[in-house]
Amino acid sequence: MKVFALPPLLLVAAFAAAPARAQDTTAAALEVVKHNWSKERLGWERDPFSGVIENFDDARVRMRNESRVARSRGTPEGDRIDREARADQSIIAAQHRSKPARYAFLYKASFSNTGRRPTKTIDWDYVFTDAATGEEVGRHQFTSDEKIGPGKQGGVAVYIAAPPARTISVHSLNSKERDSITGRVEVVRVVYSDGTVWERR
Repeated sequence: MKVFALPPLLLVAAFAAAPARAQDTTAAALEVVKHNWSKERLGWERDPFSGVIENFDDARVRMRNESRVARSRGTPEGDRIDREARADQSIIAAQHRSKPARYAFLYKASFSNTGRRPTKTIDWDYVFTDAATGEEVGRHQFTSDEKIGPGKQGGVAVYIAAPPARTISVHSLNSKERDSITGRVEVVRVVYSDGTVWERR
């Protein structure tokens, strides 16, 4: 088998032809205007004060028990069957109550482009620290395709299941949870429309 070697000049030309994004070494011309996060309840379309919504199996058990109680009324076994029917209904109601609520978390940030080039893609981190100690307790890394023209503002939002930190419950709403942590947004990387890239150092 023959092996062919390219002349050095051709190798240099091949590397020179490879496209490369220019690295922007100046400060990021993208400022964080505001940021926020919230916990959102999922699948809560019905009235929270309404009664339990039965599924097919629950309704079948209830109707069967009602029929048994009606047939046995006035007989020696009537009281026992009525007690068993009530126990079945209590178990079904407890199962409905014990289902954990589902939540997701919405992370939002607004940016101001103070530079001369439109943005194309923004890598940004939402960082959370313990309010008492200042220790970092959570970090979420996001990439958003967002075109923000020079002198303009734009917002991004990401909806995920992960909470800001382990101290935040994913099963319940707690008004005091927010007080235990503080959050900030860091711009990590910006790709501009002309192909240049700025990265945090």
